[in-house]
Amino acid sequence: QVQLVESGGGSVQTGGSLRLSCVVSGYDWRFQCMGWFRQGSGKEREAVAVTYAAGGFEYYDDSVKGRFTMSQDNAKSTLYLQMDNLKPEDTDMYYCATARPKYRGTCYTGGEYVDYWGQGTQVTVSS
Repeated sequence: QVQLVESGGGSVQTGGSLRLSCVVSGYDWRFQCMGWFRQGSGKEREAVAVTYAAGGFEYYDDSVKGRFTMSQDNAKSTLYLQMDNLKPEDTDMYYCATARPKYRGTCYTGGEYVDYWGQGTQVTVSS
């Protein structure tokens, strides 16, 4: 059974930092795409950061470039999202996800290609 369990969300003030974690079990992610998506009330779920787990591909949404950093610990089967200089517009539910690769070690960034979702963790940034 595949499970993605996120943690690390919370409430911070503008300019603060949070680190999200996603522990993956029951799934061999070595040659899959992994990523973080977010969704606000009434909005579509959108990719924040996506990576090919074996390396060579990384995507960040323009709104988070230079502020968010994704990393992984293969030994712990854990994906991280370090979020710095948070802004009120970053307030959303954040989801960890796995997806099939596109080709040649690249990844789709659309939610329709996701195979598994975590349950989500709430991030709230106050001004």
